[in-house]
This record gives sequence, C-alpha cells and structure tokens, in this order.
Amino acid sequence: MSNEVRLRNIEPNDLPVFYEQQLDADATRMAAFPSRDRAAFDAHWATNILGNPATVTQTILVDGQVAGNIGSWPQDGVRLVGYWIGKEHWGKGVATRALAAFLHLVTERPLHAHVAKHNVGSIRVLEKCGFNLEREESVEVAGKDVAELVLVLR
Repeated sequence: MSNEVRLRNIEPNDLPVFYEQQLDADATRMAAFPSRDRAAFDAHWATNILGNPATVTQTILVDGQVAGNIGSWPQDGVRLVGYWIGKEHWGKGVATRALAAFLHLVTERPLHAHVAKHNVGSIRVLEKCGFNLEREESVEVAGKDVAELVLVLR
C-alpha cells in the first residue's frame, strides 16, 4: 500500500463510513465531541453539511478507501475548518496531507480551527499546515467544560 491520500466529492456511500467513524469512543474523546445517533447524524449531514451551499466538504481517501472527511463552513462571522479521520488512519500523516490538499480548495483566509486542548495530534496537524494559536477558551460540550484551542491560518 502506498498510503496515497486524495480528496474527492462526497458520495452517498461515504456517509455510513462517516457514521461509524463518529461512533468510535476514542475518536469522540479526542475530539471532545459526542457521537450522534443515526437520525441526528443523517439530519446534521443533510441540513448543515450537504444542504448548506456555503459548506465545502470532501471525502478523504487513502489508497482509494474512505478514510474520513474534511470540511469548511462559515460560523459566527469566521470560516472554520474541521476533519474527522478514522482511527485506523491515525498517526500516518493522513490528516496532514488531507488538510494541506484541502487548503488549496478553500483559499479564504483567515481560516479558523477549534480543537480540544488534549488533542495533541490534531494540534500538530494544524501547526504543520501553517495554523498558529490564537487563543484558549473554555466551551461547554454535552454538559461538560472543555479546554479548547483556536488556531488560525492567515
């Protein structure tokens, strides 16, 4: 296997893979974001992601297999970026290569990323792609306070 990373438009058959990835307990802990049940997941993707013309979202492929997704959307007056990589692809440079490719598609700057402070892997990915720490804040996620970093690419 070559570990070739590429992006493509999302296809309907990608969504079941994304759904399963967001159920992983280690992934939700790292992201500090709870998983959604199937109905909530489908509604979120249909309305907020695929149904929002201001959102740019791509499937991440590794050697032709769905490895995750990456997207960008406007929120609270800024453009955000986020990604979700299946756990079997962690630590292999997939997120870094996917984000670097995605930054050629979404050229609006500044671009902001919110990441749980304990998610050192994701912070490293963002920094490798040129993002810099702007601030730390505390946010409530599922009734718990989470230390979050905001990184920005200018």
